[in-house]
Amino acid sequence: MAIVAKTFVRTASLVASWAGVPDLGIAEYPGAIQLHTEAEIRDNLERVVFDRIMEGLASPVRRNAGSLAAGNIKNSEEAVFSGTFEEVNDFFFQKGWTDGMAIAPPTRERVNEYLNYARRSPDETIAILPQANLRATPRNIAANAIMAGCRPEFMPLLIAAVEAMREPDFNLMNLGSTGCKTPWLLVNGPVVKQLGIEYGVGLRSRGPNPAIGRALGLILNNVAGFRSGDTWMGTWGYYLPFVLAENEDACDEIGWQPYHVEHGFARDASTVTARTTVYWGGQGTPRTPLAPSPAAILKVACRHQQRNTLTELSLRWGPQNNAAVLITPPTAKVLASAGYSKRDVAEYVWANARITVGEANGFLQAFTGVGPTIHDLVEDGRLPRWFDTGLDETIPMLASPDLIDVVVCGDEHRDKLMSLWCNYNRAVTKAIPAAN
Repeated sequence: MAIVAKTFVRTASLVASWAGVPDLGIAEYPGAIQLHTEAEIRDNLERVVFDRIMEGLASPVRRNAGSLAAGNIKNSEEAVFSGTFEEVNDFFFQKGWTDGMAIAPPTRERVNEYLNYARRSPDETIAILPQANLRATPRNIAANAIMAGCRPEFMPLLIAAVEAMREPDFNLMNLGSTGCKTPWLLVNGPVVKQLGIEYGVGLRSRGPNPAIGRALGLILNNVAGFRSGDTWMGTWGYYLPFVLAENEDACDEIGWQPYHVEHGFARDASTVTARTTVYWGGQGTPRTPLAPSPAAILKVACRHQQRNTLTELSLRWGPQNNAAVLITPPTAKVLASAGYSKRDVAEYVWANARITVGEANGFLQAFTGVGPTIHDLVEDGRLPRWFDTGLDETIPMLASPDLIDVVVCGDEHRDKLMSLWCNYNRAVTKAIPAAN
């Protein structure tokens, strides 16, 4: 038996099935437990939950509804529906296979066309994705890409993105948290210009970027099983997953290495990095009234990191946190001209986006009502030993500068920057095969 808040009953069923326990009994706890007093919790346990536990233990073992598989499809090439454009869209919507917007029907002919670009066997297992425990294959990746409006040549990128999300460090299982985590992809290398992926002004909303992001969201919906309000439990919902490319020409101009080179890939390799964020917006304007000022830019970067990072979570989860600082080319040029590398920027933000130990303890205790404290987290090995200092001493908001990446992109004529922070999900980079 598992005791589960109502929000996560469906998730518990899927996670249990994924873990090999398809007949897990679930006792639902009534109401918002975080807002209940100790007396209310005790009363609910004694009056409601205990009876549900006993009822579950005494009932015959039965398989729970832990599958999102599509009906009784016998093989991967079977047609699931025939009809007009409107009828297909209504059928897919009723089945929960869309994001609520109109889709392009993934006909057998179009799927086969897209498979020509996959460079893999159509039904090869690329990954088995939690929570739904379904196989991601080139065939179903192609179907979701078509539905999203992607072009066939995007297939290798999408397959590599799925490979990145299957890695344990990405921690896909916990994407369904109520914290509204949205996945996004960073693309580097020659594939950026080959596919026309945008890296300039309005990059998130231009060119093929929205379609690729939408395809990622549909793959998460239909293969991984993350459905908004059912198993993807962001309290206020989500914006669509999105895609960015780095402006590597700007990096070359100022002497900074592109993201994928920093992470051990060859300069002429193409890569995709899967990340998540709980924040998008509030793009900082680090201009000064008299002259370009690296100090002012870095101060704004630190302020953004402090504002966008949830202290009670970043300190609690330690090295599972990460942040990507997006910097426009003119802003990066000012920093590079003053001798700063990407690593220097990351180390500066890490060292100067700080909070006192007393404030940190206050955030941590407000989150649960009982702690832990910074001392507890250090003793537990989640934070470095030197974080355990006086209440009035300051500590960084992230455990290490290695958790901060700098990406050059956006408007080539504006002085903007923004920090995308998330916990739980680490960034994972995979190579995209070169075209034949």
